[in-house]
Amino acid sequence: MMTDSKKILAFDIGGTKIAYALIDEEGKICSDVTKISTPRDSAEILATLKRIVSGFENQIEAVAVATAGEVSKDNDRIIASVGNMPKDYMNTPFAELSSKPVVVENDANAAMWAEYKLGAAKGMNDAMLVAIGTGVGISFIVNGQLLKGKSGAAGEAHFKVARGNKRRCGCGAYDCYEIYASGTALGIDAKEAYKDDSVTSHDVIKGMKENNLLAIKVFNEWEQDVVNGIIGLVNIFDPEIVLLFGSLTEFMNYEKLEKIVNKDILARPIKLRRAIFENNAAMIGAALIAAEKIKKEKK
Repeated sequence: MMTDSKKILAFDIGGTKIAYALIDEEGKICSDVTKISTPRDSAEILATLKRIVSGFENQIEAVAVATAGEVSKDNDRIIASVGNMPKDYMNTPFAELSSKPVVVENDANAAMWAEYKLGAAKGMNDAMLVAIGTGVGISFIVNGQLLKGKSGAAGEAHFKVARGNKRRCGCGAYDCYEIYASGTALGIDAKEAYKDDSVTSHDVIKGMKENNLLAIKVFNEWEQDVVNGIIGLVNIFDPEIVLLFGSLTEFMNYEKLEKIVNKDILARPIKLRRAIFENNAAMIGAALIAAEKIKKEKK
């Protein structure tokens, strides 16, 4: 068992920001959540993580990393699909971060685990989470277990949603769900609608708050792209609840979207909610996974 004085240093590494905090084995955040911009160089990401960990080394039992990309079933490395991250990020040697155990998990899987153990999906055997950030991650709880696939890569958002080679995704393919449903996608939608390459997703949110009709139209169309993928996935996996995770999900209309999904799916109605732990879900889930892994290894 971890002692009361020992905590886990948990990171959530995305294409835009890195967040970190001390979290205990019950999933409680025990420090301020600090956020920094994600360096645009893989070596600098590793150096930044090492600097942060060095300041906590004597306080922690382990390091937990929730990250974009597909993660091995052994929770030790990234194995594929990090198109929204710097070149060579996939080869980051996470084990070098600390002399303590380092546990790595896909950010959507980590967020899903937090919600399943402690949050909106607690008590449900089948659930789905869509993590919307620079890219998109998807995670499933099936019969009370994370769906990992043969290598750990289950749940990647790289399936076709349109024809015609219109948008190149970070993975190299065209017209993946990710390039229509991510924060990056909303930025592309905005540039196309405003006919201005300087416009970003932040301008869309600002415009919505000011009741700008074009901003509202852009966001609603992007929101529909998000929902179209959810409808297809619900028809395949038949979850009890679908959770949305990420900063943009704060602005989504869940009552409206739940009605759209339940009108179009073939399965029984589902609940559509925002993740209870919101932007901290991936850090909390990664810490819980690390705590469970340590306990198993100590038995």
